[in-house]
Amino acid sequence: MRIELSEIPCFGVAGNFTGHLEQAGEDRDFAGIKTADAAAPKAVFPTYIPAAGGPVPAFLGVFPFDSERIIFPAGDNRLQVESECAVIFDVLWKDGLAAALKPVCFGASNDCSIRKEGAKKISEKKNWGKSSKGLSENLIEIDSFSESGNIAGYRIASFLERDGKIIEYGEDSAIRDYSYIFSRLTDWIIGRMNFQKDEGPAENIGAYLRESGFPSRVMISIGATRYTDFGEHNYLKDGDVSYIMLYPENKFSNGQIQRMIAENRLDSPEISVLRQRIVI
Repeated sequence: MRIELSEIPCFGVAGNFTGHLEQAGEDRDFAGIKTADAAAPKAVFPTYIPAAGGPVPAFLGVFPFDSERIIFPAGDNRLQVESECAVIFDVLWKDGLAAALKPVCFGASNDCSIRKEGAKKISEKKNWGKSSKGLSENLIEIDSFSESGNIAGYRIASFLERDGKIIEYGEDSAIRDYSYIFSRLTDWIIGRMNFQKDEGPAENIGAYLRESGFPSRVMISIGATRYTDFGEHNYLKDGDVSYIMLYPENKFSNGQIQRMIAENRLDSPEISVLRQRIVI
């Protein structure tokens, strides 16, 4: 399934996988953000808003997604892959508020991030221009966004190819193991779309959506998984190749996924693949 991503607002979810913020050194950024419970994500943040203007910072109007490469930001070299599942939602609006989200499809996403000290907003670490993020071209239709749906049987795996070796970069993780997922996640996102304030690292995304004319569709990367020890302690280098794979666990194993990468067999329609070369 193909989506024209440049036409829809894109967002990410911060803190939806236990331990990731601590590994990324960003947990202190959210110390002042109060959540309904300890497991709740911290915020929804923007990565791309097509109708930049008004309250929307100009840099968010630059389309940052590229399915083939990540280009380093000028002056920064502390980059890490963020392996995620992204979901495309149709949005139902009522009286100026988001009333419902209907999941359409999902795929592998790289919410690549700069580990930048002193950034006031999450988005400042996310969109530094063209080719700063990634979404797989193979998006998989969602039959039901629930424990009985096809998405519930998928896992997220990520690897880095460096100096001829394939190294696991993120922990192999089940989509169902996100802290908030399915109806709990959509209910929470609707609340953030309607009522999230501009405070700390968070932004008033409701104002951005109103500026965009109450869009009928959005893309949301629902959270980065934890890093392996290698991923946590190694930043990206020129020439690295990143792989993020969403695969059905009843048909493939992690070992099979690694062999498919090594043999360049990445064309299974059941697997959402995002392969990006890192370029300075």
